[in-house]
Amino acid sequence: MRIGELAARTGTTTRALRFYESQGLLDARRASNGYREYDEDDYRLVNEILTLQAVGLSLEDTRPFVECLRAGHETGDSCADSIEVYQRKLAEVDACLARLNDVRAGLLAKLAGALKTPPGPCVVMPENEES
Repeated sequence: MRIGELAARTGTTTRALRFYESQGLLDARRASNGYREYDEDDYRLVNEILTLQAVGLSLEDTRPFVECLRAGHETGDSCADSIEVYQRKLAEVDACLARLNDVRAGLLAKLAGALKTPPGPCVVMPENEES
């Protein structure tokens, strides 16, 4: 299939496919007329890349999954390097959640303190006027 058909089937763009090729994630073969040609294995690789990006992995993070599929494994996460990416990404997400929980706890404490104080009048300060 040509690049336009692969893009349409995977729901991406020809530009993205050319970028994946430039990054070494996708290998296009050339027909005698110079057009890029792809097969079902390429379709599978692009779907893997897009699926992984949809769950938060960077394009570089997808590399071990692509390599795993190219090695003939049934799934891209059948290899140790792919598992390592999952573990690293989950550690990053856990750290982010911990930071967000700290922020939430701080906001709850500020709110609790504010609710204990009787409300006062809101005074609008006049804006500085330039002369």
